[in-house]
Order: sequence, then structure tokens, then C-alpha cells
Amino acid sequence: MLKLGRLNHVGVATPSIAASVDTYRTLLGADAIGVPFDLPAQGVKVCFIDAPNTQIELIEPYDENSPIAGFLRKNPAGGQHHVCFEVADIHAAVADLKAKGATVLGKPRIGAHGTPIVFVHPKDFGGLLVELMETPPETHDVEGSH
Repeated sequence: MLKLGRLNHVGVATPSIAASVDTYRTLLGADAIGVPFDLPAQGVKVCFIDAPNTQIELIEPYDENSPIAGFLRKNPAGGQHHVCFEVADIHAAVADLKAKGATVLGKPRIGAHGTPIVFVHPKDFGGLLVELMETPPETHDVEGSH
């Protein structure tokens, strides 16, 4: 049976990672900011900001075909896109969710942390897009940083 794991990150869509990084640095004093990188297979550019207990994943469209580009057309300033929880075994999680009638979007694929991910349709979570990711081998406890 699927067991809810730790909150790995909150995904935030943005038209500009650079502008968002500046905002988090200026307004919230964020100083543990990763180097932005491209994930063309996912259609996004990504940058992680570490918080003491989780991460913020800034997501910018890679191009106009990006799913984030569609999100930004509806929400031009950006905003919360998804929450990501860790699971021990992504394939077992997918099987369990499907057996319970949830709509899993696509097949597991490698995400920004280098581990398998999958998304669950927002209709199953009251409008919230949920990402599940297999727990990375180097995961730290809640008190640690990434």
C-alpha cells in the first residue's frame, strides 16, 4: 500500500527564473539557490531554492510547447504549479494509485532530481497537481538540507 512520504518540493511556475530567484533572495533572504538547468525532455528550465525543510522548484518554459507555457498563458505572473511527495517505489505507487481509481498522467520518467517521477491528475486531489518521485538515494532527513 502506498504511504505518503516527505514533501520534497513545491513547484512554482514562473515566466523568468532569474526574476523569481531575485524575489526569493530579496524578500525572503534565500541564499541556498541552485544553478538553473534545462530539462528539454520535460519542456522546462528548472532552478531549486533550498529551504530548511524542503525546496522550491522554479519552473520556466523551455519553449512554447512546454506544459508550463500553457500554465503561464492562464496565469501570466506564474504561481504554484504542483507539490511533490516522495515514495519508496514509484512503480508500486503507480500500481496502487491505479488500483484505487486515480488517474496517473503518463508513465514514470526521470525528473529534475534524477529519479523517477509521475504526476497524478488534479481531479483526484481537489484541483491540486501532485507529483510523486521515488526517494533519491541521498535523501536527508527533514532537518537536513539538500
